[in-house]
Amino acid sequence: MNVLADLAYWQETIIKVLIGLAAVLLPAGTIVYLYLFKMMSFMQSRLGPMEAGPFGSMQPLAEVGKWIQKEDIFPTKADKRVFAAAPFVVLMSTFLLVIILPGGPDATFVDLNVGIYFGLAVSSVSVIGILMAGWSSANKYSLLGGIRAAGQLIAYELPMILAVVGVVIQAGTMNMQGIVFAQAEGEIFGWGGIGNPYIITQFLGFVIFMIAIQAELTQPPFDMPIAESELISGYLTEYSGIRFLLFFIGEFATSGVFSAIAATLFLGGWYVPGIDPHNDIFNVIGPLILFGKMMLVAFFIYWFRFTYPRFREDQLQRLAWKVLIPLSLVNIVATGVLKVVL
Repeated sequence: MNVLADLAYWQETIIKVLIGLAAVLLPAGTIVYLYLFKMMSFMQSRLGPMEAGPFGSMQPLAEVGKWIQKEDIFPTKADKRVFAAAPFVVLMSTFLLVIILPGGPDATFVDLNVGIYFGLAVSSVSVIGILMAGWSSANKYSLLGGIRAAGQLIAYELPMILAVVGVVIQAGTMNMQGIVFAQAEGEIFGWGGIGNPYIITQFLGFVIFMIAIQAELTQPPFDMPIAESELISGYLTEYSGIRFLLFFIGEFATSGVFSAIAATLFLGGWYVPGIDPHNDIFNVIGPLILFGKMMLVAFFIYWFRFTYPRFREDQLQRLAWKVLIPLSLVNIVATGVLKVVL
């Protein structure tokens, strides 16, 4: 961020941390209100929250206040230190993901040459937090939920990573900003009117990435780790108060961040056709454009969440290993061949 260049390092760091907090919490609150409260209610022919604020818009704040007031209970036989730290580990993974997202040609937190590699690596940290929660709760349902989550997340990390490989091959870089510019300045069969958004040339990779995101978020139809009818609430069973709230925030914030990553990789991120991608105006409107694209991708995530029934465990693993991974390998080979030929 060039506007911060004249500030002291500690001042720049504080500003970036505050912006990072806003980049995590504001999308999470917006997603909860628009999709969890309102869209789900509309799909079920009801109004949803209406009392707290205009059209229930303050309901997310009311929910936060309610959970903060609840007692923070530790099970008698729990490993208290691990139990207490688990939600923070999960939330830390989300905050680390945010720093790779570019919001404009100069609006970046950290411009890493291996940005997407870093993002996929830190996204795996959440698995550790979930395992910590399941094991430390001293509850068989929590432990089963943690084990299920670990198996699911490990299985679906592979197709998610392989789906991104096609984008990296086509863009020729792992830098998130470079991927945006590759789409903005690219051409489709010699025509550059809209650049080359990879949603067109990497559509298969996009579909695989979206399915893998759904599983990584443990959202229906991939919600076996917290299946209420089988495991009460899985690894969340023993959590209450603010620690449950942290898990809740982490889930919706992560869905927003993953949606923003998908928008950056496949929809051009902060760029819109018709304007020079190096124009400084994108440092102002770029974050808003990225937010709009993020909400579009998040719509599909929650549409699927409210539509499809839960998979069985064997169906979930079969989909990952026998369908998504082979398809992602085919996508990589096809992208590599076309990259060489064209």
